[in-house]
Amino acid sequence: MIALAIAPLSPGRPRRTSAPVTADLFDRRLRALRRDRAARVGTELFLYDRAFDECLDRLRDIVRHFERCLLIGCPSRDWPEKLAEFTRQIDPVDPGPLFAAAVGGQMVEEDRFDFGLERYDLAVAVGTLDSVNELPLALKLVHRALRPGSPLIGAIAGGNSLPALRASLIEAGRAEGRAVARTHPRIEAPTLAVLLSSADYAMPVVDVDRVTLRYSGFGSLVKDLRAMGATSMLADRPPAMTRKELQTAAKAFDGLGSSGRTEEQIEILHFLAWRK
Repeated sequence: MIALAIAPLSPGRPRRTSAPVTADLFDRRLRALRRDRAARVGTELFLYDRAFDECLDRLRDIVRHFERCLLIGCPSRDWPEKLAEFTRQIDPVDPGPLFAAAVGGQMVEEDRFDFGLERYDLAVAVGTLDSVNELPLALKLVHRALRPGSPLIGAIAGGNSLPALRASLIEAGRAEGRAVARTHPRIEAPTLAVLLSSADYAMPVVDVDRVTLRYSGFGSLVKDLRAMGATSMLADRPPAMTRKELQTAAKAFDGLGSSGRTEEQIEILHFLAWRK
């Protein structure tokens, strides 16, 4: 059940909707700051580009040219140009102000924004919906913005992502005698398919792309996560890790590897669904 108060929606200019009355899982301001920091330090795009390129491959299987596309999430300035192969007009939005500004788009929170009524015949969403507070509502708002028979295609991190990092943080917490949540809840593929169906999308399909990465140490992984804007943005923030906890986490992470490298895994959930 979604406990939200939403202002009346209109087909006019996209605008913010009213705030939810439920407690937020993610800190909305911190979410934007994380993406802005990634934009300033130089975004690490290898996973974003992998997910986006797979979405483009799936678009090529749809024998159709689109008139207007809503692009949700745009950490790369190249993405709108690549999408132009498939659609005449692209409206990019991003929860990070700097990412949005870099592509001439608009900063939005996906569960607090009116994208309009039946304005788009394509929506592409990459890398943001796993950290939105009200995912069911965000999916419904995008659904409302699509014309009948139009696809939503996208990708998010989910499933069994970052098992080595999670195990290392748990070990560090045990060593200090405190167990606190430092990683985001994970969305599983079957759950995402159900959420899409519940938002009234037809024929939802969710596939998993398992990516194995190898890191020389805990710090290298954290550096990549920061450069992706993917470090914790939980609203209920745990206390900062002590030096001892960081050392324990790094040692535990190294202990999971061999030959000076530790394998980490990311599960990218690719999804495709259609506006009825």
